[in-house]
Formats: sequence, C-alpha cells, structure tokens
Amino acid sequence: MGNICRSPTAEAVARAKAVQRGWADRLLIDSAGTHNFHPGSPPDARSQRHAQARGYDLSSLRARQVMDGDFSRHDLILVMDWDNLSLTEDLCPAMHRGKIRRLAEFAQRHPTEVIPDPYYGGAAGFEQVLDLIEDACDGLLDHLQGRPAARAAR
Repeated sequence: MGNICRSPTAEAVARAKAVQRGWADRLLIDSAGTHNFHPGSPPDARSQRHAQARGYDLSSLRARQVMDGDFSRHDLILVMDWDNLSLTEDLCPAMHRGKIRRLAEFAQRHPTEVIPDPYYGGAAGFEQVLDLIEDACDGLLDHLQGRPAARAAR
C-alpha cells in the first residue's frame, strides 16, 4: 500500500534473482504503492535490515504511488494481497486489467494466497515475507521462462 515494506522487498529480490539468471537487461522491475502514504521515503528500516541479512539491498529504493503510465509500461502488475488487488484494479484502465496478478500465485514451496503485511508485527513477519517473496519470485521467473511451476498444495 505505502511501498515501504513488501513491494520494495519484492523489487530487490526479483532484481537479484534476475541477475542470477542473467536476465538483468531483459526485465524492467519496479515497485509502487496503491496509496501515497510515504512518497520519496526509503523502505522501512526493518525491511531493509532483514533483506540485507539475506544479501538484498533496498537502500536506494524510494516509495512512490502507482501512476497511470505504469499500467501501459509493464506487462505484469503484481500485488501483495486482496485489498491491493482491488485497489489496483480500480486504478487500472480496463484495457490493462488482465496484467494484474497476485505475486503469491507464483509461490511454489509456500502455500499462500497473499504476501502478508509485516508492518505492525515483529521480526518473524519480515522473515516470513522474505521467504514468501523469494519463493514467489523464483516461481515468477520460472513462469516467464516457460517452465511449469511445481506448486505447493493450497
């Protein structure tokens, strides 16, 4: 929602995984929030700390709200939960709504419908978010590569 926890974490993880696969120059990866709560702010310090412990650097990222141009510029718009799905669909021009998906749909090892918001919780929530995002980003890149996903039981 505010682009300071889950979405910048997903951006950094997806970028790192794209680099590992040699795809850094083939993908445009960005993050934005559905609300303009923290424009220009860096990711939450807890998100940065937990991500850094796993080798992901969020320090250069800054919060922004999704803009009209995002829907035409990107082939896929990934959201973290049902609220963000609904809000993003409301913001999205009808012609681009088919691009919107939940990131959790791509998780292969962790059965989940959404990536939960860790903001009001403790360290375990930020670790869980990283586990889910790493899993979903692996599944997403497999999907983009045309590999069938080995899905976790739901």
